[in-house]
Amino acid sequence: MTPREKALAEFRAWYESLPRPRTAGSAPAKGSIAVGLVLLERLKSTFDLNLASHLAPGGAQIPGASDAAVKNILAGFGEARPFVSEGGRTNRGTPAIAQSLLNAIQSADLEALNEVERQAVLHELQALLVDKVREFHNREHLKPVFDPARSTRQFMSDFLALAEETGKHGPLAQYLVGAKLQLRFPQADVRNESYSVADDPSSQPGDFVVEDTTFHVTVAPTPGHFEQCKRNLQEGRRVFLLVPDSLLAGARQNAELAAPGRIAVESIESFISNFIELKAQFSAVAVERILQQLCEHFNTLVARCAPDEWLTLEMTTISDRPLILES
Repeated sequence: MTPREKALAEFRAWYESLPRPRTAGSAPAKGSIAVGLVLLERLKSTFDLNLASHLAPGGAQIPGASDAAVKNILAGFGEARPFVSEGGRTNRGTPAIAQSLLNAIQSADLEALNEVERQAVLHELQALLVDKVREFHNREHLKPVFDPARSTRQFMSDFLALAEETGKHGPLAQYLVGAKLQLRFPQADVRNESYSVADDPSSQPGDFVVEDTTFHVTVAPTPGHFEQCKRNLQEGRRVFLLVPDSLLAGARQNAELAAPGRIAVESIESFISNFIELKAQFSAVAVERILQQLCEHFNTLVARCAPDEWLTLEMTTISDRPLILES
């Protein structure tokens, strides 16, 4: 096997080993891809496989790893669409990601190549990452279609069912609830967590917190969720547990066993659709507008809390005309 073939094999293995969110079918974090692009660019200039040579004082960042640097690298491959806003500077896993990539390249014996040959291999490795960036931009968005002739609640139910087919109903449910809370309480500090973090019911007080109330959102309630609800109550908090309508009866029974009369269990579909109807004052035209606002809040929330989960909504009406966002 030639050094180039070794490099390609080791690099693909490195990419597959990168951490991924728990969402089904998810890809590595965009920050991880950015780290790879920038580190390969540095190796083109100075082929130094010592990690310390690529870390800034403090050991957590790669010098020059900015959104502008990533943008310039992508532009060199003809990819002009924006990809990251932080480059890789704030990725806490940067040193480990960089070290594993350096190990992979070292295993390929690229030192045996002359500079021109080595540069060509490094460029080829970057091209593989650029292809992953293109996959990100070309990914299938969730595209719910709103039919004004059907109820808002049915729309939410159909939407969650559509997302379930691609394994995205978990994060979709969570971020829709977060978007609803932020839209309802625009001045409030709605504390929230990434789905890949909040999916562990034992690691956080809840998915969302508003004032003294904690919200748990799950498409698969477990005993751990009810234990977390009990801990929230012991801490003096009020608790909402939001589940799919199909699981509502069972979840309410379990909540009564865990803490009789103290856990508010509601369906995700009703929790969101009732808010939309009330805010729209039961106007069909206003419902469309508020659904688009919910979509905008959803995308903003994902971009802020979990940009690496690659989840975006593009909502249209039954006539395929885009919903119009009005202030």
